[in-house]
Amino acid sequence: MSVHARLRATVPALLPAAEAGPPEITGPPGRRMLVQRGDGEIVAQPLDDSFAPRGASVRFPAPWPRDRGTWEVAPDAGLAVFAGVHAVRAVDPSGATRWEVRHGCWYGACREAHTSYEAYAERPDHRYPESGSVGFSVDGRLVWAHVRGPLPGGESSPDTVDEWLVVDAGSGRVLGRADAEAAAAGSIHVPHPTDPAQMGLSIGEGQDGAPLRWGRWDGSGLTVDRLDEDQCLLGLSPSGDRLMTVSHDQDSLAVRDSAGAVVDALDWNAEAAIPRHPDAAGEADEDEVERCWDWAGGFLDETTLVASTAECDEEWGRGRHWLVAATDARAVVPITYPSRVTGEPTALGGGVWSTPSEARDVLHVWELDGRDGRDS
Repeated sequence: MSVHARLRATVPALLPAAEAGPPEITGPPGRRMLVQRGDGEIVAQPLDDSFAPRGASVRFPAPWPRDRGTWEVAPDAGLAVFAGVHAVRAVDPSGATRWEVRHGCWYGACREAHTSYEAYAERPDHRYPESGSVGFSVDGRLVWAHVRGPLPGGESSPDTVDEWLVVDAGSGRVLGRADAEAAAAGSIHVPHPTDPAQMGLSIGEGQDGAPLRWGRWDGSGLTVDRLDEDQCLLGLSPSGDRLMTVSHDQDSLAVRDSAGAVVDALDWNAEAAIPRHPDAAGEADEDEVERCWDWAGGFLDETTLVASTAECDEEWGRGRHWLVAATDARAVVPITYPSRVTGEPTALGGGVWSTPSEARDVLHVWELDGRDGRDS
C-alpha cells in the first residue's frame, strides 16, 4: 500500500545556490515566508496561500558569515536575529543593530569576552565553533536564545555551560534565564504554534546525546522541563499538544505529549516499521540492511506525520518518505511521487510538505493526491 503525492507549488530560491544556504519556508498557513541565508545577508519573501510571492522581499545585512552561527526572522519580517559565536544580535532591514546580548564564546576552549566578530574572525581555532540558536515566539514579541554562558555581569553558576534566555524582541532586555543543563554542539528552537509563552529546545551534544527541553515563561520567570536526554524534537502538532521526536540513534520515531511521554503507544521502531529497501533485495543479508529514521519531517495536521529514511536508503537507492498516522501505531505508508524527489521532507502544516531540488535552488511543495491515493 502507498499514498500518492501531488505537486502543489514550485518555489524558486531567492539567492544563487553558490552564494547561499538552502531556501526554507517558515510560518503557519496564512503567514508563510520564504527565507534564505546568503553569504552577506538574509532575504525574506512573504508568500500567499498558493506559495506565490506576496509583496516585496526584505533583506537583512548579516553581521558575520553564515558559517559562524544560526539565525531566525521575525514572523512579520521586521527583524532578523543572528545567534553568533559571542553574541545574539538583532538587525533591522537597514542593517542597523537593534540590540545585542553578549555571552560566552562557543569555541569550547576559549574564555575570552569577545566584543566583536573581528576579535576572532581570523583565528584558526575559531573556524569551526559549536553553536546555539534563537527562536521567535509565535507572536514575535519574545526571542528565546540558547547561548554559551556566562553572560557579562551575569549571575551564572561556575558550573553552568549553556543558558536559555527569554529576551524582549523589541528592546533586547533579558527577561528570564535558566540553566539549559547541557553542553551543546548545536540546537534548534521549535515554537509552540499558539502559545507565545512556550518553546521547545532540541539540543545536540554530538555523540554524547540529544537533550530535549521545554520552556515556559509566565511573565516573571522561566521554567525549564527536562523532557529527555536522548530525543530530537522535529515538530509540534497544530494544537501544540503533541511532539514528534526521533531518538538520537535514529531507531525510534514517536509522538509525545508536552510532558515527554509517548502518546498511546505511538512509537515506531525503525527495524519493525520500515520494510527492507526494494533495491537491496538479493544484494545483502537482512541484518546488513540498516533501517533508521532521518532527523526530518513533522506534522502535516493534528494526526498525520511525514517522515523519511533517506540517510539509510542512499546505500541501496532512492531515499524513501513515509506518511505516518498518529492514530494507529501500525500505519507507516510509503509516499509515491510523480517525479524524482531528493532530500528529506519538511512539514509545513496545512496538509503540505516541501522537498528540495537536487541543486537546492527550488523547493517543491506537495500535498496528498485528492483521490486519497492509496494503492494496494
